[in-house]
Amino acid sequence: MPSAQYRPDVDGLRAIAVMLVLNFHAFPPAMPGGFVGVDVFFVISGFLITGIIARELEQQRFGLLTFYVRRVRRIFPALVVVLCAVLLLGWLWMLPAAFAQLGSDVFASAAFLANIALLLQSGYFDVESAKKPLLHLWSLGIEEQFYLFWPPILMLAARMRLSVVTVAASLGVASFALNVALIGSNPVATFYLPFTRAFELLAGAVLACRWDSVSQSVTASNWRAWLGAAMVAAAAMLLDSHSAFPGWWALLPVVGTALLLSAPSSWLCRKLLANPAFVWIGLISYPLYLWHWPLLVFLAQIKFAPLTLIERELILLLTVPLAWATYYFVERPIRFGKPSTRKIAGLCAAMVLVGVAGGAVVWGRGFDFRLPAEIRSLAGVPAQLPAWRYHQCLLDLSRETSFAENCAERSRRPLVLVWGDSTAAALLPGLRKAQETRSFGIAQFTASSCIPAVGADIAGNPNCRTVNDKVLAIARDLKPEIVLLHGTWQEHMDEVGKTVALLKQTGARVVVLGGVPFWRRGLPNEVLRYYMLRHTLVPMHFKGDIAPDGFEAVLREKLVPLGAEFISAREVLCDAEGCLTRTGEGAASISTSDQIHLTEGGSTFLVEAIIERLLGNKP
Repeated sequence: MPSAQYRPDVDGLRAIAVMLVLNFHAFPPAMPGGFVGVDVFFVISGFLITGIIARELEQQRFGLLTFYVRRVRRIFPALVVVLCAVLLLGWLWMLPAAFAQLGSDVFASAAFLANIALLLQSGYFDVESAKKPLLHLWSLGIEEQFYLFWPPILMLAARMRLSVVTVAASLGVASFALNVALIGSNPVATFYLPFTRAFELLAGAVLACRWDSVSQSVTASNWRAWLGAAMVAAAAMLLDSHSAFPGWWALLPVVGTALLLSAPSSWLCRKLLANPAFVWIGLISYPLYLWHWPLLVFLAQIKFAPLTLIERELILLLTVPLAWATYYFVERPIRFGKPSTRKIAGLCAAMVLVGVAGGAVVWGRGFDFRLPAEIRSLAGVPAQLPAWRYHQCLLDLSRETSFAENCAERSRRPLVLVWGDSTAAALLPGLRKAQETRSFGIAQFTASSCIPAVGADIAGNPNCRTVNDKVLAIARDLKPEIVLLHGTWQEHMDEVGKTVALLKQTGARVVVLGGVPFWRRGLPNEVLRYYMLRHTLVPMHFKGDIAPDGFEAVLREKLVPLGAEFISAREVLCDAEGCLTRTGEGAASISTSDQIHLTEGGSTFLVEAIIERLLGNKP
């Protein structure tokens, strides 16, 4: 087993890990793979925790209760403070629906289930990750689950006289194999589940168990350290958010970290990682990790706009003294002070109360009484997923790739086949309303974040190409009179043109609907911002922070010569005063539920304006 003596280079390695994560969150283009800092933390945790448990089991002095008390003293103090601060900021600056979601995340974090909660929320329609103040706590959830289950497994192995290294290696190989097997079909689950991330902690566990067989000569240590550092650096620079991670790619940071941990006598560990500056950052790395992401999220929300480079740099600088204060005045006195039953009971009670507070926010639906009734209704309209037939005719490609049988009204003609991403699915309420006064059928084949571009490989959505091939085959079988193509048109114009050409071969009229306005802040946030600045309701047409549309001209130029008919959604929804914010005087008439998805009212407004052209009844 490794010595129980303090190793400053391990804190230095923690500093590297936390700086990778902070830079990834604040400056993703500069550090596209900085998220692997979390994997470095996992290996360190597995190494240290297993070393402690195995050593105490060998000396027959390991106690499960004592172990959990140490974990409570290590994890709870800073976490309770941050969760309380996040709830307070949410009360002051969040819309009711977002605050209710935050309450759910707080409850899950207090219950050691942050990763499971994020897995259940994950998907295209979840609140954007940039707006989740507790997104980063998924990693803490995995560590906490490891702490719950790994010690009893080691105790059982010791009682059965099984080799600890054999148990750790066997479980680690099984976890890694499961990770590789699922990364293609279930990337979200593979990222968040403890079973598919356990191999990273178990890699550190294996190193701790086989420590005596690792050569500690300076030459061998130097080679291992430099190779390990190169692997971690390669992962941070070569990977990005579109990489199939963890998968095989996880070997880079995991093996690299294990190599660095195995080489305390190397120059890199003794001189660089053990440098006092790195050690100091490593000591405050836990509160540094806890604070940085909520600050980035909330300050962007308070600004109601993306943070500039300088603002993000200043936030990271602010995080350092805040983390230092949390470490020295909260974490260190409790963690290293004299242990007492009262102190542990108080920590546990505080965490329970924080969880209850989070649950109360959920129960109170985000305490919407904080805002005037008119603003509450206008700013709190959710995405209407049931009307879009989510998981049936609007697929979440991280979970399913097959459409339900009832997605096409085969007996009604003319048949309008709607093909596109989630913005196309948002047209369904308007099309259903139009059916009340007009005779036509609807076939809906839509998939989140997957535009109708046959043959295109959509970044971060590997199943899109397969689903588009399926929809083309369905269109050839159904032979609809009209195919309506709609999506977030930004790229893959050649493949969209190919789609049009292939559809024209079926004899269908192909109608391409241009993109709807994209509210960068999200229209609900525009409503809230307008109210907070002017104390009045946003006008029906408002310029706000809307992304310019440079793609309509491209769409027309590319697709009309191929036989497509083009309809501009912007010409319907926008005028000289801005774009449509609400469809009526009532408070619940907001046109867009987030950045780009039309509400039922917005969908009805748009479809009513274009339906005759769509059906071919007038030019």
